[in-house]
Amino acid sequence: MNDKQLVAIQAARHVQDDMVVGLGTGSTANYFIAELARRHREEGLRITATASSVASTIQAREQGLPLVALEHLGTLDLYVDGADEVTPNLALLKGRGYDLVREKLLARASDRFIVLVDKSKLVGHLGEKFPIPVEVIPFAWQLVQASLQQLGIASSLRQNAAKDGWAITSHGSLVLELTLPKTLQSRELNQLLNDIPGIVEHGVFEELADAVFVADQGQVEEVWKTTEHSQ
Repeated sequence: MNDKQLVAIQAARHVQDDMVVGLGTGSTANYFIAELARRHREEGLRITATASSVASTIQAREQGLPLVALEHLGTLDLYVDGADEVTPNLALLKGRGYDLVREKLLARASDRFIVLVDKSKLVGHLGEKFPIPVEVIPFAWQLVQASLQQLGIASSLRQNAAKDGWAITSHGSLVLELTLPKTLQSRELNQLLNDIPGIVEHGVFEELADAVFVADQGQVEEVWKTTEHSQ
Protein backbone atom coordinates (compact mmCIF):
# COMPACT_ATOMS: atom_id res chain seq x y z
CA MET A 1 0.00 0.00 0.00
CA ASN A 2 1.52 3.34 -1.04
CA ASP A 3 1.45 6.54 1.04
CA LYS A 4 -1.35 8.11 -1.01
CA GLN A 5 -3.60 5.13 -0.45
CA LEU A 6 -2.67 4.97 3.24
CA VAL A 7 -3.53 8.60 3.95
CA ALA A 8 -6.77 8.35 1.96
CA ILE A 9 -7.91 5.32 3.93
CA GLN A 10 -7.16 7.10 7.20
CA ALA A 11 -9.24 10.10 6.10
CA ALA A 12 -12.12 7.82 5.12
CA ARG A 13 -12.27 6.56 8.72
CA HIS A 14 -13.54 10.03 9.71
CA VAL A 15 -16.65 9.62 7.54
CA GLN A 16 -19.79 8.65 9.45
CA ASP A 17 -23.32 7.66 8.48
CA ASP A 18 -25.58 10.33 6.98
CA MET A 19 -22.71 12.73 6.19
CA VAL A 20 -22.59 14.90 3.09
CA VAL A 21 -19.02 14.54 1.85
CA GLY A 22 -17.14 16.69 -0.66
CA LEU A 23 -14.76 14.79 -2.92
CA GLY A 24 -11.51 16.34 -4.07
CA THR A 25 -9.66 15.78 -7.32
CA GLY A 26 -6.42 13.98 -8.12
CA SER A 27 -4.67 10.68 -7.47
CA THR A 28 -4.93 10.80 -3.67
CA ALA A 29 -8.59 11.87 -3.87
CA ASN A 30 -9.23 8.90 -6.15
CA TYR A 31 -8.00 6.56 -3.40
CA PHE A 32 -10.33 8.34 -0.95
CA ILE A 33 -13.27 7.90 -3.33
CA ALA A 34 -12.41 4.21 -3.75
CA GLU A 35 -12.29 3.65 0.01
CA LEU A 36 -15.59 5.48 0.54
CA ALA A 37 -17.16 3.33 -2.17
CA ARG A 38 -15.81 0.19 -0.49
CA ARG A 39 -17.24 1.23 2.88
CA HIS A 40 -20.56 2.12 1.24
CA ARG A 41 -20.67 -1.24 -0.53
CA GLU A 42 -19.29 -3.57 2.15
CA GLU A 43 -20.15 -1.80 5.42
CA GLY A 44 -23.41 -0.15 4.39
CA LEU A 45 -22.03 3.34 5.05
CA ARG A 46 -24.80 5.84 4.31
CA ILE A 47 -23.41 9.01 2.73
CA THR A 48 -24.15 11.53 0.03
CA ALA A 49 -21.23 12.87 -2.00
CA THR A 50 -20.58 15.91 -4.14
CA ALA A 51 -17.47 16.44 -6.25
CA SER A 52 -15.06 19.27 -6.99
CA SER A 53 -14.62 18.28 -10.64
CA VAL A 54 -16.12 16.37 -13.53
CA ALA A 55 -13.35 13.79 -13.19
CA SER A 56 -14.21 13.06 -9.56
CA THR A 57 -17.93 13.00 -10.34
CA ILE A 58 -17.34 10.31 -12.96
CA GLN A 59 -15.07 8.35 -10.64
CA ALA A 60 -17.63 8.43 -7.81
CA ARG A 61 -20.54 7.52 -10.07
CA GLU A 62 -18.67 4.57 -11.58
CA GLN A 63 -17.96 3.25 -8.07
CA GLY A 64 -21.58 3.54 -6.99
CA LEU A 65 -21.47 6.47 -4.57
CA PRO A 66 -24.74 8.44 -4.19
CA LEU A 67 -24.15 11.91 -5.65
CA VAL A 68 -25.81 15.30 -5.33
CA ALA A 69 -25.05 18.37 -7.46
CA LEU A 70 -23.23 21.20 -5.71
CA GLU A 71 -26.01 23.66 -6.57
CA HIS A 72 -28.42 21.67 -4.39
CA LEU A 73 -26.26 22.03 -1.26
CA GLY A 74 -25.92 24.76 1.32
CA THR A 75 -23.47 23.03 3.65
CA LEU A 76 -21.34 19.89 3.84
CA ASP A 77 -20.18 17.84 6.80
CA LEU A 78 -16.74 17.04 5.40
CA TYR A 79 -14.54 17.92 2.44
CA VAL A 80 -11.40 15.90 1.66
CA ASP A 81 -8.87 17.02 -0.94
CA GLY A 82 -5.15 17.42 -1.58
CA ALA A 83 -2.96 20.52 -1.80
CA ASP A 84 0.12 21.61 -3.71
CA GLU A 85 1.78 23.29 -0.73
CA VAL A 86 1.07 23.40 3.02
CA THR A 87 2.69 25.83 5.47
CA PRO A 88 3.25 25.25 9.21
CA ASN A 89 0.10 27.29 10.03
CA LEU A 90 -1.96 25.11 7.62
CA ALA A 91 -2.29 27.71 4.86
CA LEU A 92 -2.66 25.92 1.54
CA LEU A 93 -1.73 26.49 -2.07
CA LYS A 94 -4.13 24.82 -4.50
CA GLY A 95 -4.98 25.25 -8.14
CA ARG A 96 -2.46 23.46 -10.30
CA GLY A 97 -5.59 21.86 -11.74
CA TYR A 98 -8.59 23.70 -13.16
CA ASP A 99 -11.26 23.66 -10.46
CA LEU A 100 -10.32 26.43 -8.03
CA VAL A 101 -13.79 27.93 -7.70
CA ARG A 102 -15.50 24.66 -6.87
CA GLU A 103 -12.67 23.65 -4.53
CA LYS A 104 -12.85 26.85 -2.49
CA LEU A 105 -16.64 26.72 -2.42
CA LEU A 106 -16.50 23.23 -0.95
CA ALA A 107 -13.76 24.17 1.51
CA ARG A 108 -15.75 27.15 2.84
CA ALA A 109 -19.08 25.30 2.94
CA SER A 110 -17.75 22.31 4.90
CA ASP A 111 -17.94 21.90 8.66
CA ARG A 112 -14.58 20.14 8.43
CA PHE A 113 -11.91 20.26 5.69
CA ILE A 114 -9.23 17.55 5.75
CA VAL A 115 -6.22 17.90 3.46
CA LEU A 116 -4.23 14.87 2.28
CA VAL A 117 -0.56 15.30 1.33
CA ASP A 118 2.80 13.62 1.42
CA LYS A 119 5.83 15.13 3.14
CA SER A 120 7.09 16.77 -0.07
CA LYS A 121 4.14 19.23 0.01
CA LEU A 122 5.27 20.83 3.30
CA VAL A 123 6.84 24.27 2.77
CA GLY A 124 7.93 27.28 4.79
CA HIS A 125 5.79 29.73 2.81
CA LEU A 126 3.31 29.67 -0.05
CA GLY A 127 4.88 30.02 -3.48
CA GLU A 128 8.04 28.24 -2.38
CA LYS A 129 7.74 25.50 -5.02
CA PHE A 130 4.94 26.60 -7.33
CA PRO A 131 3.57 29.88 -8.71
CA ILE A 132 0.37 31.23 -7.16
CA PRO A 133 -2.56 30.55 -9.53
CA VAL A 134 -5.17 33.27 -9.94
CA GLU A 135 -8.34 32.76 -11.98
CA VAL A 136 -9.33 35.93 -13.83
CA ILE A 137 -12.28 37.04 -15.93
CA PRO A 138 -10.98 36.67 -19.52
CA PHE A 139 -11.60 40.29 -20.56
CA ALA A 140 -9.98 41.61 -17.37
CA TRP A 141 -6.71 39.70 -17.28
CA GLN A 142 -4.55 42.62 -18.42
CA LEU A 143 -6.16 44.96 -15.88
CA VAL A 144 -5.56 42.41 -13.14
CA GLN A 145 -1.98 41.96 -14.30
CA ALA A 146 -1.46 45.72 -14.14
CA SER A 147 -2.86 45.84 -10.60
CA LEU A 148 -0.50 43.07 -9.57
CA GLN A 149 2.42 44.87 -11.20
CA GLN A 150 1.67 47.96 -9.11
CA LEU A 151 2.05 45.74 -6.04
CA GLY A 152 5.39 44.48 -7.29
CA ILE A 153 4.05 41.05 -8.22
CA ALA A 154 5.00 39.62 -11.63
CA SER A 155 2.50 37.38 -13.42
CA SER A 156 2.04 35.54 -16.71
CA LEU A 157 -0.80 33.62 -18.33
CA ARG A 158 -0.76 29.87 -17.82
CA GLN A 159 -0.42 27.87 -21.03
CA ASN A 160 -2.55 24.82 -21.76
CA ALA A 161 -1.10 21.31 -21.67
CA ALA A 162 -0.31 21.34 -25.39
CA LYS A 163 1.52 24.68 -25.07
CA ASP A 164 -0.42 26.02 -28.06
CA GLY A 165 -2.83 28.33 -26.22
CA TRP A 166 -3.96 29.53 -22.81
CA ALA A 167 -5.30 27.32 -20.04
CA ILE A 168 -9.05 27.63 -19.43
CA THR A 169 -10.50 26.56 -16.08
CA SER A 170 -13.67 24.55 -15.66
CA HIS A 171 -15.26 27.86 -14.62
CA GLY A 172 -14.26 29.42 -17.98
CA SER A 173 -11.53 31.66 -16.57
CA LEU A 174 -7.97 32.37 -17.64
CA VAL A 175 -5.19 31.72 -15.13
CA LEU A 176 -2.45 34.12 -14.15
CA GLU A 177 0.52 32.54 -12.41
CA LEU A 178 2.18 34.82 -9.86
CA THR A 179 5.85 34.96 -8.94
CA LEU A 180 6.29 36.72 -5.62
CA PRO A 181 9.20 39.17 -5.30
CA LYS A 182 9.55 38.35 -1.63
CA THR A 183 8.03 36.07 0.96
CA LEU A 184 4.56 37.37 1.74
CA GLN A 185 2.62 36.01 4.67
CA SER A 186 -0.30 33.95 3.43
CA ARG A 187 -2.79 36.16 5.27
CA GLU A 188 -1.46 39.31 3.58
CA LEU A 189 -1.36 37.66 0.16
CA ASN A 190 -4.90 36.35 0.57
CA GLN A 191 -6.19 39.84 1.38
CA LEU A 192 -4.29 41.49 -1.49
CA LEU A 193 -5.78 39.07 -4.02
CA ASN A 194 -9.28 39.32 -2.55
CA ASP A 195 -9.18 43.10 -3.05
CA ILE A 196 -8.35 43.13 -6.78
CA PRO A 197 -11.38 43.45 -9.10
CA GLY A 198 -11.43 40.95 -11.96
CA ILE A 199 -10.05 38.06 -9.94
CA VAL A 200 -12.59 35.24 -9.84
CA GLU A 201 -10.66 33.10 -7.34
CA HIS A 202 -7.10 32.31 -6.32
CA GLY A 203 -5.09 29.43 -4.97
CA VAL A 204 -4.42 30.76 -1.45
CA PHE A 205 -6.56 28.80 1.02
CA GLU A 206 -6.13 30.76 4.23
CA GLU A 207 -7.64 29.50 7.50
CA LEU A 208 -9.76 26.90 5.70
CA ALA A 209 -8.04 23.59 6.54
CA ASP A 210 -9.11 21.97 9.80
CA ALA A 211 -6.53 19.22 9.51
CA VAL A 212 -3.66 18.08 7.31
CA PHE A 213 -2.88 14.37 7.12
CA VAL A 214 0.76 13.91 6.14
CA ALA A 215 1.95 10.58 4.75
CA ASP A 216 5.62 9.68 4.99
CA GLN A 217 7.10 6.24 4.37
CA GLY A 218 4.13 4.24 5.52
CA GLN A 219 3.16 6.48 8.45
CA VAL A 220 0.41 9.11 8.66
CA GLU A 221 0.53 12.11 10.98
CA GLU A 222 -2.68 14.03 11.64
CA VAL A 223 -2.04 17.74 12.19
CA TRP A 224 -5.18 19.50 13.44
CA LYS A 225 -5.86 23.19 13.99
CA THR A 226 -6.40 22.37 17.64
CA THR A 227 -4.81 19.57 19.64
CA GLU A 228 -8.03 17.92 20.74
CA HIS A 229 -8.11 15.60 17.71
CA SER A 230 -4.37 14.99 17.42
CA GLN A 231 -3.01 11.49 17.42
